Amino acid sequence: MLSIKSWLNAARLRTLPLSFSGILVGAGLAVKETVFDTNIFILALLTTVSFQILSNFANDYGDGIKGTDNLDRVGPKRALQSGLLSEKQLKNGILITIIIALLFSLALIFVAFGTENLNYSIVFFFLGIASIIAAIKYTVGVKAYGYNAMGDIFVFLFFGLLAVLGSYFLYAKNLHFLVLLPAITIGLLGAAVLNLNNMRDRISDTKANKITIPVLLGEKKAKKYHSFLLLGAYIAAFLYVYFSKVAWWHFTPLLAFLPLLKHYSVVHLNKNPSALDSELKKVALSTFLFSLLFLIFSLF
Repeated sequence: MLSIKSWLNAARLRTLPLSFSGILVGAGLAVKETVFDTNIFILALLTTVSFQILSNFANDYGDGIKGTDNLDRVGPKRALQSGLLSEKQLKNGILITIIIALLFSLALIFVAFGTENLNYSIVFFFLGIASIIAAIKYTVGVKAYGYNAMGDIFVFLFFGLLAVLGSYFLYAKNLHFLVLLPAITIGLLGAAVLNLNNMRDRISDTKANKITIPVLLGEKKAKKYHSFLLLGAYIAAFLYVYFSKVAWWHFTPLLAFLPLLKHYSVVHLNKNPSALDSELKKVALSTFLFSLLFLIFSLF
C-alpha cells in the first residue's frame, strides 16, 4: 500500500486536470467543425496523461538528485526528497512510463492517420519523441532547461500550442489561424501555473542555483509577468470567440477567468511564498474549467 501511495505522490495527480486542458480545447475545435472522433479523443487523453506523469517523475528525480528539493523548499514534499522512492525506483518508473507514452502515441497516430498519411505519421512520431525528451530534460541532465529560465517557453509550446493545435490536427488534418488563439490561451495559463510554482520556490531555487523567471526578475517583476500571462490568455480567448462570429453564449467559457481576478489581487499583495501553493490550484482549475466549457459550448 505504501508503494502505491508513493507512486501516486510522485505522479502528482493534481497536475493532470491542467494537462487535459489542451486536449479538451482541441476536441472542442474539432466538434465545432464536425470532425470529432471519440477514439482519437480517448487516445489523446491517455497519451497526454502518460507525458504528464513522465514529466512529474523526471522532475522529482532531477530536482532530487541535484539537491534542489531540500528543507528550504516550500511546496509539497517530493517522493525522492522524502525517501518514499529511491533513485533506482524512479529511474525504472521513468523508463516504464516512456514505453507506455510511446505505445499510446503510436496507437493515436495510427488511429488518426492510418496508413494513408505517412508524412503526417512521421511528423507526429517525432513530435512524440520531442515531448518525451522535453519532459525529461526539464530538470534532468547538466543542461536541464528548467534550470536556465526556459521552463515557461517549453510549457507554452508543449502544453499549449502542441496540445491544442496537435490534437486538433489529428481530427481535422489541417490548421487555420483562428485555432492558434485558444492554443495561446492554454499555453499562457500553463505558463502562469509554472510561474506561480517558481514564485513559491524562488528563494530555495536561488540557493540551489536553479534559474527560473522569478529568480531572474525578482519578486516584484515576477508578479507583473504573471499579470501579463493572465491578461494575454484572456485576450486571446476573447479574440477567438469575437472573430469566430458565433452566438453570444459562446463567450460563456470566459467566465472561467472571473476567479482569476481575486487570484491576481492575492498574488499581487502576497508576502508569504508558501501561500501561493493554493493559488496555483486556482489557476489550474480555472484553466480546466475554461477548457471544459469550451468543449461543451462547441456542441451548440
